[in-house]
Amino acid sequence: MNIVEIKCTASDGCSLPEYKTKGAAGADVCANLSEPVVLAPGEVKLIPTGLCCAIPEGYEIQVRPRSGLAAKHGITCLNTPGTIDSDYRGEIKVILINLGKENFTINNGDRIAQFVVSPVTIGNFCKVDILSDTERGAGGFGSTGC
Repeated sequence: MNIVEIKCTASDGCSLPEYKTKGAAGADVCANLSEPVVLAPGEVKLIPTGLCCAIPEGYEIQVRPRSGLAAKHGITCLNTPGTIDSDYRGEIKVILINLGKENFTINNGDRIAQFVVSPVTIGNFCKVDILSDTERGAGGFGSTGC
């Protein structure tokens, strides 16, 4: 198990990410708010979590939406999955958007996203003049069918 050290930015503390079941890949993350935030349809807001992390080198935290919020209210994360790099030490904020048809209120302590701790493979980028051929070739979006 990899240890992710967490510092709370709020003077009154914060909620640590929490795995809700034994088999969960994502740990639920809560909003850390001094007052409720209303997210209007189509609106995007940065929602603070009150969490700063020391992620082990060679890992990242991916910020992902919660399926229940998306299915029931149309609330999801932009830039999904968002990447928190191992050398970032600032407060983690979640970019939420309301794709629903009604205002959605976020209260302090509401579960707003999930963190997935994932290993990172570093690529060695090398400039070449010619790439090897494949069956797909340069076929882009939709080139392999619907």
